Amino acid sequence: VQLQASGGGLVQAGGSLRLSCVASGSILRLNSMLWYRQAPGKEREWVATISSSENTNYADSVKGRFAISRDNAKNTMYLQMNSLKAEDTAVYYCNADILTRRLGMPYNSNFWGQGTLVTVSS
Repeated sequence: VQLQASGGGLVQAGGSLRLSCVASGSILRLNSMLWYRQAPGKEREWVATISSSENTNYADSVKGRFAISRDNAKNTMYLQMNSLKAEDTAVYYCNADILTRRLGMPYNSNFWGQGTLVTVSS
C-alpha cells in the first residue's frame, strides 16, 4: 500500500490550494484518513481527520479555512485550503489507517505519504 500526496505549490497569502492523497495497492478498506503538516524547524502537527463515515475534525488553527473530504471510489482524500496564511507554510503529509492484506489475511495498518510542500508568501 502506498499513499501519494500532491497539489502543493507556491501561493500568495489569501489564496487557495487543494491537496490530494491517493491510496494504492492491496486495499480492503480505507478507514480514518488524516492530514498533518510540518513547518520548518517545528514538529509535525495534526491538521484534520476524516473518518470512514465522513465525520471531520480540524485543528483550531485551520478551522473555518480548510475542508477535508474523501472519495472512496477513487481511494482519494482532499484538503481544500482557503484564506491561506504565511504560517500555513509547511510540508503536508497524508496518513491513513487501512485494512490491507498481509500473508493473505486482513491486516490493519497505518501508512504515511511522502509529503507535498505548501509555501504561502506574505
